Amino acid sequence: MRSVAFISHGGGPLPLLHDPTHAELVAVLRDLPTRMARPAAIVVISAHWEAPCVTLTGSASPGLIYDYVGFPPESYSVSYPAPGAPQLAQRLHELLQQQGIVSDVDAQRGFDHGLFVPLKIMYPAADIPCVQLSLVNNLDPMTHLRIGQALAKLDVPDLLFLGSGFSFHNLRAFFSPPTPDTQAMNVAFEHWLSQTCGDPDLSEAERAQRLLQWEEAPAARYCHPRAEHLLPLHLCYGIAGTPVSEAFTFQVMGRWASAYLW
Repeated sequence: MRSVAFISHGGGPLPLLHDPTHAELVAVLRDLPTRMARPAAIVVISAHWEAPCVTLTGSASPGLIYDYVGFPPESYSVSYPAPGAPQLAQRLHELLQQQGIVSDVDAQRGFDHGLFVPLKIMYPAADIPCVQLSLVNNLDPMTHLRIGQALAKLDVPDLLFLGSGFSFHNLRAFFSPPTPDTQAMNVAFEHWLSQTCGDPDLSEAERAQRLLQWEEAPAARYCHPRAEHLLPLHLCYGIAGTPVSEAFTFQVMGRWASAYLW
C-alpha cells in the first residue's frame, strides 16, 4: 500500500537538538509512522534541492550534506546511514521520462537535511532504503503537480512518498517577534491550506486549481517569499489526488505550521 505525507521539517537541525520550540513538530514526526504501514522504501521530495530538471539520487550509499550554517558542532556529525535505492531511482527516472517529464539521476549526490533530519526522528534505525527527489528550479506549481501525477502511476507496493518542506517559511519572520498582524497572516494562510487540502466538498479540479493559484491565498507571499518549501505539497497532492485523510497543526519557533497525511 502506498503512503503519501507532507511534513514541515523545522529549522535546520534544530529538531534533533532538543530545541524546545520544535517539541510539537518532533512529536508529530514521531507519531506519523504509527499511522502508516512500514514502507519498504521512501522517496523524499526535499525543499532543499533544486535542479534544472527533476533529479533523483542514484547512489547505493549516499553520504549526508550538512546544508546549514551557524549551528552547534554536533549538528555536523549527525549520522543517518540509510541505504540508497538505485534500482528504484532508475525506475522512477524511466517512468517520468515515459510521461514526458525530463528527469535525471545523480549517482554522486548525498542526502540533505530535508531528508535526514525528519527521517532520523521518524525511522531512527536508518534501515529503510531512500531516494531523494529534487524540485525543478523554475518553482512552477503546474510543473510539480504534473510530476506528482506522473509518479502516481508507479506500481511499487509499500512505498512512502514524503514531501519535506514547511507550511510556513519566512526566515526573516522567524527571527522577528510576532505581532498581532503577522500572527493573523500566519493563521489565515494555514486555514486556507488546511481547507484546500482537506475539504471533502471541493472537487479535485477545484483543489488542484487552488494549489496552482496558491499565491492568491491570504498572506501567501508573507508565508512563502519563495515557493520551494510549499511545492513538495503540490507534488504530494499530484501523487495522491484526494483530500488528505489526516491533518496536524503545531507551533514551531512561535509560528503555526502543519503536516498532512493521505
